Amino acid sequence: MNFNVTFHLSYKFRLLLLFTLCLTVVGWATSNYFVGAIQEIPKAKDLVASLSKGVILGKKGTVTDEAFVEKARLDNCPSVSPHLKGQTKLVFKPDLTLEEVQAKNPKVHRGRYHPEECRALQRVAILIPHRHREKHLLYLLEHLHPFLQRQQLDYGIYVIHQAGSKKFNRAKLLNVGYIEALKDEIWDCFIFHDVDLVPENDLNLYRCEDQPRHLVVGRNSTGYRLRYSGYFGGVTALSREQFFKVNGFSNNYWGWGGEDDDLRLRVELHRMKITRPLPEVGKYTMIFHKRDQGNEVNIGRMNLLHQVSRVWRTDGLRDRERAQSIIPCYPINFSIPSLPFPFSFLLSSGATCHTMSEEDVYFSGCITHHGYMHHSLFSLV
Repeated sequence: MNFNVTFHLSYKFRLLLLFTLCLTVVGWATSNYFVGAIQEIPKAKDLVASLSKGVILGKKGTVTDEAFVEKARLDNCPSVSPHLKGQTKLVFKPDLTLEEVQAKNPKVHRGRYHPEECRALQRVAILIPHRHREKHLLYLLEHLHPFLQRQQLDYGIYVIHQAGSKKFNRAKLLNVGYIEALKDEIWDCFIFHDVDLVPENDLNLYRCEDQPRHLVVGRNSTGYRLRYSGYFGGVTALSREQFFKVNGFSNNYWGWGGEDDDLRLRVELHRMKITRPLPEVGKYTMIFHKRDQGNEVNIGRMNLLHQVSRVWRTDGLRDRERAQSIIPCYPINFSIPSLPFPFSFLLSSGATCHTMSEEDVYFSGCITHHGYMHHSLFSLV
């Protein structure tokens, strides 16, 4: 009996001793953690300071301490801007000039704008493929800048121009625009925007969601109805991650048609669901035009669409064999034919740069920030 009592007490004592030892070890580890964390605070501050002056995707950009602190102090913009007007009647002046567009947007610098009263919820890049649509481009810029500013977006507008007379390749231009725009900024959202479609209602928010978004529910040319079930063209919004996940657009659609359906199939292959605004919100005016020479209907588009599930991994953003050099250029006094306004280029090295002839490359053009312009020349084979 005495032996059992002694054993029982000894067992309890050992448990108590073990519990005390565990508490001691935990306390020692925790104190070391907090001491280490306190010691790391100066290092963290140094890291933040260095990042504010760091290099983003190979492009140097310095942010002043004052501007960084000022932006950090701002509250987030509301999810719905108080400046929205809803449906707006669009007017297109036949004699509109680029200078007028610039004068109406004094806070736009090199195609970039951000609200001063709050911190935008998203950074949005608008990519516009372009050729032979000079007046359309001016009309779109005239309405799009104030439209985006009323939505309190931190945005940049990029116009990607295809030079030469070869067949137009909208999808490849947008792939190049995506890659080049990311050298300027880590954009959260990309809007792929046809040059001849102007939004009528600023409740149609130009931002990305957790699923890809199709913004053109209807247009004047179709009686404001969806063109067809599954239509995913005109103006679409995909986040940086969503577009990269599907490997961007196919590079193989030369001429009109098919590339938007190809993108829809890529989205569906990744089990993403396309969303749209309400019909009364997703309304656009299509500026009338005839079919451009060099943008004839792509008669082989159906054959390409049947191959999407097999080729999407290699045909798109990661198609390294097609992309060659992309050269950053800056404005001086050198014009490029077929552009809506005089463009000038000066390489960072100081040498004059120009569009390459069709004998040099099969596909060439420039990427342009609007309204105060900054340019890049690119070439693809």
